[in-house]
Amino acid sequence: MADQDYYEVLGVARGASDEEIKKAYRRLAMKYHPDRNNGDKAAEEKFKQVGEAYSILSDPQKRAAYDRYGKAGIDPSAAAGGFGGFGGFGQASEGFGDFSDIFSEIFGGGAAGDRRRGGPKVFRGADVNYSLEITLEQAVSGAKTDIRVPVWEECETCHGTGCKPGTSKKACPHCGGRGTININRGFLQVQQTCPYCHGTGEIISDPCPDCQGRGRNRKTKTLEINIPAGINDGQRIRIQGKGEPGPNGGPCGDLYVQIFIKPHEIFQREGDDLHADLPLSYATAALGGEVSVPTMGTEARITIPEGTQTGKIFRLRGKGVPHLHGSGNGDLYVHVFIETPVNLTAKQKKLLKDFDASIKEGGDKHSPQSTSFLDKMKKFFS
Repeated sequence: MADQDYYEVLGVARGASDEEIKKAYRRLAMKYHPDRNNGDKAAEEKFKQVGEAYSILSDPQKRAAYDRYGKAGIDPSAAAGGFGGFGGFGQASEGFGDFSDIFSEIFGGGAAGDRRRGGPKVFRGADVNYSLEITLEQAVSGAKTDIRVPVWEECETCHGTGCKPGTSKKACPHCGGRGTININRGFLQVQQTCPYCHGTGEIISDPCPDCQGRGRNRKTKTLEINIPAGINDGQRIRIQGKGEPGPNGGPCGDLYVQIFIKPHEIFQREGDDLHADLPLSYATAALGGEVSVPTMGTEARITIPEGTQTGKIFRLRGKGVPHLHGSGNGDLYVHVFIETPVNLTAKQKKLLKDFDASIKEGGDKHSPQSTSFLDKMKKFFS
């Protein structure tokens, strides 16, 4: 590789991100691995070149020196030595700790850091998701409510050990209590999670009769949830430490409560603003007046000016939803529409006809929009 560019070896641009370099290395390492190319010397050489390139470009300091000075800027023994400078597979030498992690992902097993440490493994418990439907009123004002969540809880009989009372776990005879075993793959030696103890380094000879060795049982837990004022549809509330308990005494996961807001009969929500439709009679729209408007608090009064048309919007500041991460509220927008009367009596129909005739006599004085529309139609068809 004396004259070959490391970026070209991995097939990435010089400005490639760390993740792009890592993905390229994984793909090429799988392609040219000796186990997949039995006896192919060219593939074995390419495999070494890929590893050498990754050892430099995965290390921020070495990569910076290489970008600036080329191979002269890096430790010749690290580059020229191929795999010799890596401290062997399954070991993490300086600047190359991620190498064994990648091989672990390729060939199976759990987290490499856990395997190198050996012994019983402690894991964080799984997170729990819960869907909660609330009303718009609850979302606006905030509320407290109880939920029943099915979760795994520590077994009360064995206190999470999984062992029958009076007994204890034993070191796994297959891995010697390390939690990992070594597997030879050609000239490589790869560490994998022990398939017998699943990385714990221990086995249970006499499992607990109540939990069958799991160390936990399925139960339903009642929790009080505080719904903050202003929460929106689809947002989640995180309750730390209320998820599944971690295996082998590990920390509990978290509970995530996802909020779904029921449709409201009057209001529609957009962000922290509320919208509502307000029907007006002909008389009120024409003559004006005061009308009551529902809000999430007390009723509000708005003044309707004379000649109000359908589509007019009135804005009531601060009558919307509280800002979840700040002070103040959104606004309430009232959309006016003129309600056409129905089921008219004969007398009412006659009054309307007389009224309509008097309006038409006034022309555009009373109906400027209709007159303008008729003029546009005449102009269009002419």
